[in-house]
Amino acid sequence: MNLLFPLFAVIIWSLNAVVSKAAAGAIDPAAISFYRWVIALVALTPFVLPGVLRNRKEIKKYWWKFLVLGLLGMVMYQSLAYYAAHTVSALFMGIIASLIPLLTVLISLVVLSVVPTVGIAVGGLVSLAGLVWLVSTGHPERLFQQGIGMGEVMMLAASASYALYGVLTKRWAIPLPNWQSLYIQIIFGVVMLAPNFLMTNNVELNEQNLPLVLFAGIPASIIAPFLWIKGVQHLGANLATIFMNLTPIFTAIIAVIFLHEHLHSYHLIGGGITLFGVILAQRLRTPLFKCRPKIELVDSELKS
Repeated sequence: MNLLFPLFAVIIWSLNAVVSKAAAGAIDPAAISFYRWVIALVALTPFVLPGVLRNRKEIKKYWWKFLVLGLLGMVMYQSLAYYAAHTVSALFMGIIASLIPLLTVLISLVVLSVVPTVGIAVGGLVSLAGLVWLVSTGHPERLFQQGIGMGEVMMLAASASYALYGVLTKRWAIPLPNWQSLYIQIIFGVVMLAPNFLMTNNVELNEQNLPLVLFAGIPASIIAPFLWIKGVQHLGANLATIFMNLTPIFTAIIAVIFLHEHLHSYHLIGGGITLFGVILAQRLRTPLFKCRPKIELVDSELKS
């Protein structure tokens, strides 16, 4: 049951990938980044604000943690991805985004002081190999022909931001209901996004981009993050982040169904390898390094 939280979050984000691609030519990145969180904030306010007011003393105690989480999850990850989509090919975006599980493991070593399991290490690498095959359409050598520019750097920074966001969510375990926690993060996110929005010339909403903004503001900004936070809390940041590798697979399926694209052999091969990596991460629980105190901590992370 706990596996469904990150799974459904990834499905929504896969749908949002199609929306984001369409938004690249329909609305400025600064505008959609700001509007989506404003919409999310307005939608949550009637349901969450009363509880937030009751817990204002507790919120005040952890305000700086909410600010950091808002910066990482609502500002850096989302905004950088929107900007990168204008200059980076889908090939490189997929590859760099697939680094999130491995970046999570590396960050966890420092922040959580845990030793990763063999499954997380090997599964992460196997999933990465599957994604390389998938996004390169079965020709990995093509990756070496691409130059690294600002777009690639932005996507790498976005992936690292989201990996750190997941780790800190688990590490801090702020004693506040999930909806209230998300609400406060969104408030900080909107405040931090406002200056760039105000300096952007064209922020007009129209019939073309409004549906895109609404999807980004409700399913992608409220439902998916909430499911992801629940998944991280139940499974641990390392294991939950492995599910991010499924995003290209679901995106391909959605493209076949709604865009009538053809399913090729590299979709099946790359997707199969990626799923195999996820299974390895779930099944192989032997600690990567022999250190008794940390072994127990890793096991507790996987069984939580």
